Amino acid sequence: MNSELTPIEAVHTKVEHVTLNGESVIRVVKKDKLMEFDENTYAKLIGSSFHNGEIEVKMLSRLLPDAPDFARGFIGIAFRINEDDTKFESFYVRPTNGRIADPVRKNRGVQYFSYPKYTFDYFRNLWITDFEGPADIGLDEWITLKAVINGSKGEFYLNGSKEPVLVVEDMKHGADANGAIGLFVDIGTEAFFKDLKITATD
Repeated sequence: MNSELTPIEAVHTKVEHVTLNGESVIRVVKKDKLMEFDENTYAKLIGSSFHNGEIEVKMLSRLLPDAPDFARGFIGIAFRINEDDTKFESFYVRPTNGRIADPVRKNRGVQYFSYPKYTFDYFRNLWITDFEGPADIGLDEWITLKAVINGSKGEFYLNGSKEPVLVVEDMKHGADANGAIGLFVDIGTEAFFKDLKITATD
């Protein structure tokens, strides 16, 4: 991804091309809906259309100075975004949970959700734990995310791992969903992205 040339639409976010440690990257910060979780808050790649294939990106998150206590450094991807930003699938990480001693939070290092209905809060209220899991990650470090999407199945890998950190067999918008790709951010996070690679298989 050439951050100088990639056309991007900021959806409830502020998006900037910046230099971080001598590299050209994209900075994304949530702008609207500040107290809501798992919303359509991302930098959307204009003209992108994705059904099946692989999405790989390097991402780094920091907590903003005014981040609330419940901020976790939320950062990830949105995909199969429909035209009016009312439906999409997403996978994100919570870096502050990656190496914490608390076993409950530790098991919440990664998260899948499906907008608008199937948010993390929806799953937790029903005690559904299939859509989150642990990961060895932290703040202020580059995390390589690879998503392998095929029909209604999503496999998500971090930092070159051979085994996925999370497998979702039944993504909620179904096997035929198609749409744009976005760089996702949530509350209290300063998010940086680089080296986006998209490989479509159909």
